[in-house]
Amino acid sequence: MTSDRLSADEIQQRVGELPDWTLEGDKLWRRFVFVDFSEAFGFMSRVALAAEAMNHHPEWSNVWNRVEIALTTHDAGGLSKLDFELAGRIDRLL
Repeated sequence: MTSDRLSADEIQQRVGELPDWTLEGDKLWRRFVFVDFSEAFGFMSRVALAAEAMNHHPEWSNVWNRVEIALTTHDAGGLSKLDFELAGRIDRLL
């Protein structure tokens, strides 16, 4: 499933609705910090299931208790509504 790239105005509006997410270049970005590796990995597993259900997968990294997630829609060449939908789902998994 592809999605159209959002305009700069649409992106700014949607970022404002996700207070813990920031724009890093053409990506939506957030760092999560957990108590330990096990908690971080459990979170990543839940995110993986949500992402797979949407067929929209994050760029991410994990170091011990930290998870960093960057979202973008490669097919659209930037941010699309899918990125913001996945970010919202990720926030609800906390």
